[in-house]
Amino acid sequence: MKILVVGGGGREHALVRKLKESPKVQEIHCAPGNAGIAADALCVDIKATDLDAMVDYAVQQAFDLVVVAPDDPLCMGMVDVLEARGIPAFGPTRAAAAIEGSKVFAKELMEKYHIPTAAHRTFEDAAQAVAYIREQNSWPCVIKADGLALGKGVVIAQNLAEAEEAVRRMMEDKIFGESGSRIVVEEFLTGPEVSVLAFCDGTTVVPMVSSMDHKRAYDGNEGPNTGGMGAIAPNPHYTSELAERCMEEIFLPTVQAMAQEGCPFRGCLYFGLMLTPAGPKVIEYNCRFGDPETQVVLPLLESDLVEIMLATRSGTLAQTPVVWKQGAAACVVLASGGYPGSYPVGLTIEGLEDSGQVAQSGAVVYHAGTRKADSQLVTAGGRVMGVTAVGDSLDDALQSAYKAAGSISFPGMHYRGDIGRY
Repeated sequence: MKILVVGGGGREHALVRKLKESPKVQEIHCAPGNAGIAADALCVDIKATDLDAMVDYAVQQAFDLVVVAPDDPLCMGMVDVLEARGIPAFGPTRAAAAIEGSKVFAKELMEKYHIPTAAHRTFEDAAQAVAYIREQNSWPCVIKADGLALGKGVVIAQNLAEAEEAVRRMMEDKIFGESGSRIVVEEFLTGPEVSVLAFCDGTTVVPMVSSMDHKRAYDGNEGPNTGGMGAIAPNPHYTSELAERCMEEIFLPTVQAMAQEGCPFRGCLYFGLMLTPAGPKVIEYNCRFGDPETQVVLPLLESDLVEIMLATRSGTLAQTPVVWKQGAAACVVLASGGYPGSYPVGLTIEGLEDSGQVAQSGAVVYHAGTRKADSQLVTAGGRVMGVTAVGDSLDDALQSAYKAAGSISFPGMHYRGDIGRY
């Protein structure tokens, strides 16, 4: 098979490396890819959001499967266009991707089908939203832009002044464009967070190993929220009893609700859960593999990822083996100085072989923001790479990941020293 992976971050690198393990695969292309992915696939300089150019390339190359990984092209309908032009694609249709593309759609779905989530209200008018927040007078309070906002569309306001500013910036200043035309105001939930990615074929849902993402920039869960500074799998808080309860109360009802609404979900559905004192509740859905969760979940997959992806398209997931390794995985993200704020790019990266990997470490370096400049590997993003290791225990995995991370350097590089401890 000849496969195209759409995207260019750490998640896509993890997908490419897992797909490469399949005996079915002969050739992998990645668009746009990055310097690390280039060691594992043929990288093509097409933006993930350039729908026309991507589809034309897919048709011209006659790919047997296109894996659409990022949220933007999924919500734009890339899967629909590929399929219409005879190219098999992994991922939800545009209608099904609304589960992430619209917070309002997701909240209304959960309300209608009694799927546990935070109490909430939707607003299209800034003054009404502020009046409601004042009336609730419950802190902290969560304010979400309806549409995609590069993972930055959620504000946890600690007081009225912060809440008013968030509403104004989203709805009036339009810092997220049309994504902030509608907002959701919801109660703040407490408890451990769990990420569960699941393969879906429209009716069957097969959860992957649970994981825990670390969003804060600095040790001790301090500093601003980021796209994710590291992850571990499985999540120590997620017991087999909780897994059964989530399947019954959240996973199956969600997939059944989507089918009922006429937009069956096929692909990878991400459940962001909070284990509250009142039981598990949905914080958010994503319509794709999470980043950096993918970098710890896929290394634990024993089954053939290509077979599973094909089964999500053909509706045969229930008959397809999905087997996981014992043990644990840990990922430590190496970030640019200044991230998640502004940061420099083009800085030389030391400590890696020509393949972009750390020699004889047992760890895998998934590249996110890297490129080649004059045959030198340099930084090209905020999250530069994720160093992942698998071990018999979480401690083993963490030890290997940190050891490998310690041999990589670039000016201003920072990473958390307490992944897996929170």
